[in-house]
Amino acid sequence: MSELWYVLLVASFGVYVLLDGFDLGAGALHLFVARDGAERHRVMRAVAPVWDGNEVWLIAGGGTLFAAFPRLFAAGFSSFYLPLMVALWLLVLRALAIELQHQSRDAMWLRFWDVVFAGSSALLALVFGVALANVVRGVPFDGGEVRFVPLWTDFRLRGEVGLFDAYTLLVGLTALLVLAQHGAAWLALRLARAPLPRLAAASRRLWPAASLAALFSTAATFAVRPGVLDNLRAAPVLFAFPLLSLAGVAGTFPAARTRPRTRFLASAALLLGLLGSAAASLWPQALPSSFGSGGLSLHDAAAGPAALRTMLWWWLPGMALAAGYSAWVYRNLPAVED
Repeated sequence: MSELWYVLLVASFGVYVLLDGFDLGAGALHLFVARDGAERHRVMRAVAPVWDGNEVWLIAGGGTLFAAFPRLFAAGFSSFYLPLMVALWLLVLRALAIELQHQSRDAMWLRFWDVVFAGSSALLALVFGVALANVVRGVPFDGGEVRFVPLWTDFRLRGEVGLFDAYTLLVGLTALLVLAQHGAAWLALRLARAPLPRLAAASRRLWPAASLAALFSTAATFAVRPGVLDNLRAAPVLFAFPLLSLAGVAGTFPAARTRPRTRFLASAALLLGLLGSAAASLWPQALPSSFGSGGLSLHDAAAGPAALRTMLWWWLPGMALAAGYSAWVYRNLPAVED
């Protein structure tokens, strides 16, 4: 049962990254692609109807982690307590920026919340990337227990590592660039009737930057986790995830004559391919050890078999309801005009 719940956990976070990723990217971009208040308002209208529904999947992923893998949940919070609190505050600030921006027509008020929205969106993308890098690279384990992980040490890639080092910041920057590209694809799709003049130029610059960052992050991952390809070699079907990423890179190429919908789907394929590759490389570890051996396995981190079976009775209907609601909302999105 732990294998099934691992798939469900990754699927929950995958849907979150796919959906909330584009409004994080759009938020990070909107000060750069919008020339004035009217264009910034259009960017906000492109994400406002869906941002809160998208975050339901983050709650679903967190609830799944807590219920199905309680030891992993406890170890993760003890290791990453400070950055998780930072992420929580950034989520709050981004929500406030969206909801309070138009409570006043004062230009300074509007500009302030524009900056908060952009900054919190960009920092969230960076922090989520850093968190994923720490999970892939591993955290310090001592005698079967997870040590508290400091913010930084000496920026080495292995041993007594911190949350922020050369590797995790590289992956965080990659996450920011890839999500910004995803946000640009969403804006191109939603604002197709009246495109933003600066959006095409931003897309042209983002594609090489995101592609190179993903390439360097992959090479750095091989350096910090030499056995990252072992699972893929043992089960060649898992190479579908890296191939999906490559297809996404090709499909988001700015010079390709693709429709906005096709480009957005290609960007989604890139995100899902990267996340799936990371998940496939981790199994059967829940949290690897940065010391090179040991760590917390998913079997040890999981709840008991009876509890996992019982939870399926509420998880599957709940997720079906959430998926149905999300599908209805996206199907009935209002058009964004000038």
